[in-house]
Amino acid sequence: MLETYVTPILMSYVNRYIKNLKPSDLQLSLWGGDVVLSKLELKLEVLEQELKLPFTFLSGHIHELRIHVPWTKLGSEPVVITINTMECILKLKDGTQDDQETCGSSSTNRSTTESAKPSIKSRRVQQAAPTDTDFPPGYVQSLIRRVVNNVNIVVNNLILKYVEDDIVLSVNITCAECYTADEFWDRAFMDISATDLVLRKVINFSDCTMCLDKRNASGKIEFYQDPLLYKCSFRTRLHFTYDNLNSKMPSIIKIHTLVESLKLSITDQQLPMFIRIMQLTIALYYGEIGNFREGETEELLSHSKDGLGSIPGTEDEMGKQVQYKPEDVYLHQEDDDQQGWVSWAWSFVPAIVSYGDENGGEVYAEKEAGTTPHFQKSQALKDPIVSIGFYCTKTTITFKLTEMQAESSYYSPQKVKSKEIIRWEQEGTTIEVLMMGEPFFDCQVGFVGCQAICLKGIMGVKDFEENMNRSDTEVCFFICGENLNSKGMTYLTNSLFDYRSPENNGINAEFILDASHHKETYTEIAGMQRFGAFYMDYLYTMESISGKGSINQQESKSEESANIQEMSTKRLVLGPVDLRLDSSAIHRIMKMIVCALDHEYEPYSALKPAFEEENKSLPTSEEVAALEEFIPTRLTCITILKCTIVVTMAEFNLLNQLLPIIMGEKSSSGFLNAVSFQPLRPLPAIKILVDKINFENSVPMYAEQLVETVSSLSQPSDNLLHHCYAHCYLKVFGFQAGLTCIDSKGSCCLSVPVIPSFSTAVYCKLLRLPMRCESMLSFNMTGEALLKKNTLDSQKQQQPMKYLIKFTEL
Repeated sequence: MLETYVTPILMSYVNRYIKNLKPSDLQLSLWGGDVVLSKLELKLEVLEQELKLPFTFLSGHIHELRIHVPWTKLGSEPVVITINTMECILKLKDGTQDDQETCGSSSTNRSTTESAKPSIKSRRVQQAAPTDTDFPPGYVQSLIRRVVNNVNIVVNNLILKYVEDDIVLSVNITCAECYTADEFWDRAFMDISATDLVLRKVINFSDCTMCLDKRNASGKIEFYQDPLLYKCSFRTRLHFTYDNLNSKMPSIIKIHTLVESLKLSITDQQLPMFIRIMQLTIALYYGEIGNFREGETEELLSHSKDGLGSIPGTEDEMGKQVQYKPEDVYLHQEDDDQQGWVSWAWSFVPAIVSYGDENGGEVYAEKEAGTTPHFQKSQALKDPIVSIGFYCTKTTITFKLTEMQAESSYYSPQKVKSKEIIRWEQEGTTIEVLMMGEPFFDCQVGFVGCQAICLKGIMGVKDFEENMNRSDTEVCFFICGENLNSKGMTYLTNSLFDYRSPENNGINAEFILDASHHKETYTEIAGMQRFGAFYMDYLYTMESISGKGSINQQESKSEESANIQEMSTKRLVLGPVDLRLDSSAIHRIMKMIVCALDHEYEPYSALKPAFEEENKSLPTSEEVAALEEFIPTRLTCITILKCTIVVTMAEFNLLNQLLPIIMGEKSSSGFLNAVSFQPLRPLPAIKILVDKINFENSVPMYAEQLVETVSSLSQPSDNLLHHCYAHCYLKVFGFQAGLTCIDSKGSCCLSVPVIPSFSTAVYCKLLRLPMRCESMLSFNMTGEALLKKNTLDSQKQQQPMKYLIKFTEL
């Protein structure tokens, strides 16, 4: 019967994540077609091991779980899994807690795995001899693949909370639904075939609300802030392309998300907490926290995956037949490859079942590359091409100031009242990431147009209240780019939401994975033609010297560094910019800086201790030769086009209240409370015009290792010494300035030239880690070290402050 084949798959997945389930009761309910489970506890240790994030789960609950299996129409209707109210709370692990909990969970999981082997194996042996022989193996294989590829998942009321220090970040999604779609992205019952090796998924998120609040020492939130994001809906399209029916995982994965309207609200109390969350994300990306020990395995995860393995007459994810061998079940759990902390991303892959074979279970969720650059992963399978995109039609970010307001009654609780002071509006936003293993990672960000607007009053000065009747020109102090109506939908080019994209026309997409070809194609001009306001391209590549592309992760570090060339390039282009710096804009910007600095959070990454010089070994001649040939660098290029800056005379001055706080001092006096404000017109101003500004910054990618190596050489070459500096180039074209004034309508009058148009260039270089250079040379004043010290001293005499600046007129 079909129940004999499908039931173990569903039972194994439910039993993997949920505690205290009786398999016999679950099996009987599944055979009836519907399962309803209430008040479930999640296996937190399994979630932590699978997610592989530096977080620990404090709690995990599911109020109700429903599973509907249409046994009579299993080949034409999907299995529906519905979760009603799921809540998870997690926090960041510290180093000591990580070590203790990981060791404890590893031993617990190991014992759990060993104890579970006999019972599970006996059950699998019983399932090995199905009584019904009417279904040929090929039919069962095709049917199970169709069932797995068309599972519908619905989550109602998903609650996720993250706590750290005094931060409480909560995300509430009213409804999230994942289903299979056809070529028009409509709900359908689909499957891959030899003629169409494509599978499409759609995930709809309804009413997503994100809150960021501050708790006290007892863990209680005294005053609830305005939500960061309130009832935002968005949709995600997933497109998987396979090489053939026997492929274990897709060769091309595209995950694109579209948001029509994104309205963010940040208060002065939320701003430092929001920056803290952003710093956490960056620290996770660069691996500054959450590094895992080498050789750490995921036995429980492996056990769970193999538990779905050798189902009689079934196949692997994409159709490869697997013969059932009872003696091989659960004997190869420890052979699975180590997974990274971002393996959760592969949960989107429709091949959710990984079947074992005689060579042992294989991990179906390979780590996606480019997220943690220095993490080791298995290269047994070819890395897929992964494209992740985020697109937003209109984005609004409003910054508010809060103040406490008491009720009329003395005993009534205080309430928080917020007041808008500045708003950022942005249209046509695109964030695209393309990666293929560790050798290639590219991120492109752009938007069509943006503007910044002053709202209401600031620190008692009612400069933009409704009764002031200020013009739209005065309200908007920053404008960049074009309007979305005139530019069109170019920000969606080649996305899954673009009807002209190859995937939406039955054509295989082509990707540029070569660094030189990428730079020739995605130029600054091409980026500005697509967006118009801002374009950023971050490219990181790892290429072997031989040019064959494959990088052997099993090589030693010395061999790897000698055979691999790393390159990192960031290019940023800002379109036509119109900036007005008046008292209203400056005070609002300064107030945001003051609020961002109002915190006592410790940095995630502590300063690294100084090198231990006792065991220091000199580099070999081969290592020096390889270093002479190529030194990894990070290049940053920033270009600003057609910049207009208007600096007006001050209409009011509150900087004496803001600057001390920015400089780290405490302000003793209260803020000024201006009762009235009257704009001064005409208002004198200075108008600056610049045709183009180019800035380039080049720094060594591994400055500490480079400085250590160069400092140990007796006579380093000029090339090595050159790369021990950070080099900055600034070029300004068509700079001119004049005097003007602002009229009653907020427009600039005809300016009187003061500085005629000219162009110039500035070059400066800064010695990287100068104190490190001196400390490395002081430990042993041998003849060679003394020679090196004299070399550095001679450079210091030429550059007393360890930097050099040169001006050149173009």
